[in-house]
Amino acid sequence: MLPTEHRLRRREDFATAVRRGRRAGRPLLVVHLRSGATDPHVPGETIPPTRAGFVVSKAVGGAVVRNVVKRRLRHLMRDRLASLPPGSLVVVRALPGSGDADHAQLARDLDAALQRLLGGGAR
Repeated sequence: MLPTEHRLRRREDFATAVRRGRRAGRPLLVVHLRSGATDPHVPGETIPPTRAGFVVSKAVGGAVVRNVVKRRLRHLMRDRLASLPPGSLVVVRALPGSGDADHAQLARDLDAALQRLLGGGAR
């Protein structure tokens, strides 16, 4: 499970990551990354933790399928938070094919998208 302090919850934070961040698309998902964004809701000079949010629409499947995809993505993202810059906002949007994908396929696409966003991969 993704710890509470690492979850995106506010609509404004999702919008900031999607509109002002960089995007990398893969066949199963799209990842939006806003690197090192400061949190306007937290006073002081401390750097907020990296936070991640997930968007899984009805196009992915029914409620059970959507919840399985969200749980898999949260589990995968938990292991990858340390590799992201502190204060980053990440939004992972699942595409319709992700409902039929297994854990390894989601992990492969997530890794490829994050690698591209962090400057390690070619377009």
